[in-house]
Amino acid sequence: MARIELEIPDDDLERFAAQARREGLTLITWLREAAERKLELRNASDAFKSREQVEEFFRECDARSGPGREPDWEVQKKAMSDDLIERLPS
Repeated sequence: MARIELEIPDDDLERFAAQARREGLTLITWLREAAERKLELRNASDAFKSREQVEEFFRECDARSGPGREPDWEVQKKAMSDDLIERLPS
């Protein structure tokens, strides 16, 4: 088995380690899985080959979005607009 040394900025290390803990994984396992996902995405074609692939895609999207309902879009647009206005220089 190969052994590598990896330099990661402190902020990234903290984020990656926290996410690994949330998923119940060690940091190295989480990093390996992230690399595998990246390779799978790069090697996958853009087109879905079956209905099952489409359904799996949407299941994965739903799992990433977390629980609960999506906020009302009009409310979101107003919040973004208000935030931009607050950030404008006086």
